[in-house]
Amino acid sequence: MQIPTHIVFRDMPHSDAIEAAIRDKVAKLDQFYERIMSCRVTVGMICKHKHHGRLHNVRVDLTVPGSEIVVNRDNAEDVYVAIRDAFDHARRRLEDYARRQRGDVKAHEPESRGRIVRLFGDEGYGFIEDMGGTELYFHRYNVVHPDFEALEVGDDVVFLEETAGDGLQANRVRVHSHSSH
Repeated sequence: MQIPTHIVFRDMPHSDAIEAAIRDKVAKLDQFYERIMSCRVTVGMICKHKHHGRLHNVRVDLTVPGSEIVVNRDNAEDVYVAIRDAFDHARRRLEDYARRQRGDVKAHEPESRGRIVRLFGDEGYGFIEDMGGTELYFHRYNVVHPDFEALEVGDDVVFLEETAGDGLQANRVRVHSHSSH
């Protein structure tokens, strides 16, 4: 199937070669999950650093039945490496989604594990990095145990991964009982 694809270039000129590389990667995603409804890819320059030269960002937004998969990868000097890395991560997320849709994931094991990497106590939210390196937002109302105020950066947590707003969110967050404090 031909996946409807929209490609945006930000802060850099359009390139037929880059667009062709992206369309090739999008076509390969169809092998992992044939029900992708649309794909939006944004390729851009994020800054010019005197030691690193040009750095690229690639964001992949996949619309699938009942959900959206968003991958955002920064800081690759080579745009093709940035594209490869973003699509590799998108493929893994798509495979996980497809397994959940097929019921391959056991219903009593939907929890993910991660570690709290940032807390904004006054604002009542924070971020968890999962085992794959993806950061997920969570709000004080998503915390089950202990109370939000008792959480600390570095706490090992378990949570349910949900799609919300602009991407993934952690829900039913609780400190893992084997956390090392």
